[in-house]
Amino acid sequence: MIVWRGATLWRANRVTDGYHKVMAGTFEEANMNSTVSGTGLIRRATRRAGMTLVGGLVLASCEIALPGSDAKQGGNSATGAPGAVPQSIAGASKTATIELEKGGIITIGLFGGNDPKSDAPSTIKNFEAKANQGFYNGLVFHRVEDWVVQGGDPKGDGTGGGQMASEYNEREFRVGAVGIARGGDPRLNNDSQFFIVKRDSPHLNKMYTNFGQVTSGLEQIVKIAIGDKIKKITVK
Repeated sequence: MIVWRGATLWRANRVTDGYHKVMAGTFEEANMNSTVSGTGLIRRATRRAGMTLVGGLVLASCEIALPGSDAKQGGNSATGAPGAVPQSIAGASKTATIELEKGGIITIGLFGGNDPKSDAPSTIKNFEAKANQGFYNGLVFHRVEDWVVQGGDPKGDGTGGGQMASEYNEREFRVGAVGIARGGDPRLNNDSQFFIVKRDSPHLNKMYTNFGQVTSGLEQIVKIAIGDKIKKITVK
């Protein structure tokens, strides 16, 4: 954050190297002016750097670390907003439909092809088998945070489920991306717990199996609360 008072400029923190480089030349010019005219230069610099000048403070739009989880926190927070248009689902081979007991439907395009850069075929096969056998019927979302919801645990507390091999690909965890929970060993996934991100979550990229993308029902995900039940999941 950068604070301007009179003719003196204090740099408390460099939000990013990019912001610093964009702003350095203009702020140096402003600092040479001992009059309030320097404020105009700062306003122009803040606009160039994507910041906002509020009173005497320059506020940078920065990312905030999020609480830890099975889908672990990273140095960056999610960005974007619930309800935003999800990323492209090119390559989705099947569709999963999640019906919530309290009402509402979420549809997900599943990446069940055989391209290791974009698909997760073994994960889809396992998810489809469980879903169509009724495994998820009546299970709850045990974890709900401002950036993610997670469910599918047979114990209902985040400790249940078996293990299977992880399947990493190059798909990004953007708004509505669907992933698989895992423990400390990145080679192994949980075989039943899944999560859906409400916001862009780049810290999860290539760290968790990305096997699907919400195509409709993002507004339902935002409404999910801890303990909400899954009525059923079908995959076709």
